[in-house]
Amino acid sequence: MLFSITAAFNTVTDISPDMLASLGIRGLILDIDNTLAYHNDPQPADGVVEWIEQMKENGIRLIIVSNNFYLRVKLFSELVGIDCVRESKKPFQKGYKLAAMRLGLPKRALAAVGDQIFTDVLGANLFKIKMLYTLPISRKSNRLLRLIRAIEAPFIPKKIYCSGGQRTVEHRPMNAITYKEN
Repeated sequence: MLFSITAAFNTVTDISPDMLASLGIRGLILDIDNTLAYHNDPQPADGVVEWIEQMKENGIRLIIVSNNFYLRVKLFSELVGIDCVRESKKPFQKGYKLAAMRLGLPKRALAAVGDQIFTDVLGANLFKIKMLYTLPISRKSNRLLRLIRAIEAPFIPKKIYCSGGQRTVEHRPMNAITYKEN
């Protein structure tokens, strides 16, 4: 399926090395905006730097693959100490192929991590790697992004896994997502 998701998380920091090991994942292809940082924010979101260090300490290889412009991606990747592929043209395979080559891992050991269905999820499935979906960090957005989120709503997983357990997700188009504890 083009929109298959291996697992879904509240935030990227809910992805643990143990969970990755259980799936045979040794490398992550990461999105920036609304996954590692707020949209167009030059600083990582709370806990992201520590999460990156935890991944590295556990032997997980990391690379950023972003559609964003050269300078935005370059500066962010240098700040967090991760290699990057800029202007990747997700969901097309070009950026994923380059990332896999740089990580030096087979597809079966890779997963993509991101918050957008039509770029991150579709791209991972076209490249035939696992997909770890994260809810967007921010619900604030411009009109175009709000429209995209409304179109994506039916594809967002109903179960979200986080450090506190599993949650059910209610879909509310244009208002993104609310949570209910199980």
